[in-house]
Amino acid sequence: PLAWAAIGDHSHHRVRQSPKPGASPRMIRKILLPALAAAALFTAACGDDSPAASDPPVDLEATVLPTDTPTVTPTPRPPDTPTPTPLPTNTPAATPMATPTKPGDLLWRYETGDWVYSSPAVVDGVVYVGSADDYLYALDATSGELLWRYETEGSVHSSPAVVDGIVYVGSSDFIKSIGSLYAVGAASGELLWRYETGGSVDSSPAVADGVVYVGSWDGYLYAVDAASGELRWRYETKGEVSSSPAVVDGIVYVGSADDNLYAVDAASGELRWRYEKGGGGLSSPAVVDGVVYVSSTDNHLYAVDARGR
Repeated sequence: PLAWAAIGDHSHHRVRQSPKPGASPRMIRKILLPALAAAALFTAACGDDSPAASDPPVDLEATVLPTDTPTVTPTPRPPDTPTPTPLPTNTPAATPMATPTKPGDLLWRYETGDWVYSSPAVVDGVVYVGSADDYLYALDATSGELLWRYETEGSVHSSPAVVDGIVYVGSSDFIKSIGSLYAVGAASGELLWRYETGGSVDSSPAVADGVVYVGSWDGYLYAVDAASGELRWRYETKGEVSSSPAVVDGIVYVGSADDNLYAVDAASGELRWRYEKGGGGLSSPAVVDGVVYVSSTDNHLYAVDARGR
């Protein structure tokens, strides 16, 4: 059941950031085309039944699962094809700054070849971050010097997860409408395995108990073996899954563009429950003390009971 929902003014909500003036043609294609597609899907989904601005708010209830609820779909893992990319002689170097004298002074900065949407992960003195230039970077946290970079097959908007010496990250090729989950050695920068999905992977991986969980624009939530890259299971939603999963007490919580918050069994991939919100699930859920907190494109923040007390 819903614990509460907070309403916010979201009159200028944007599904995806528009290209800024002077952006490269590649970035315009990567960002504008998916945004137009998402807008078309959103308009078609709303239809003529969207409530008027003056309509009173509707009390939402938990969704009763229909008999045709999607089930787990086992699929074989596609073959691995990418290879590690050696650093060219003209690889960018970090820009060192003067010795800091006060809080707020810049220590260093490192320039990539395109925009950086990915949030960095810092583990054992190394910063791991992705860029829209298709690379995953590993930088020395103290100096900013490049340790290695790995070239994927598309923009890296996903934020890396680093567990047991392996960096897990998603990559998206918006032109081909495919994406992959990568496992790269944290020390070497060499590819360990890759799992290809049927859509872009903007979702950031969550790793728990030897399994990597990640969403894809093909509408699936994936569970992939962290060591081998073999598919454990996948669960089909009815919309893009750009939300990043949260795994707590054996349950994977994730949002979908089909307006639902899903709770899926982490081991089997079976649906435990779902809650239908009033808008798309672009945000990533947070789970604390048995409550799932998630926002929505309908201007609300929701608190949903995770345990069915």
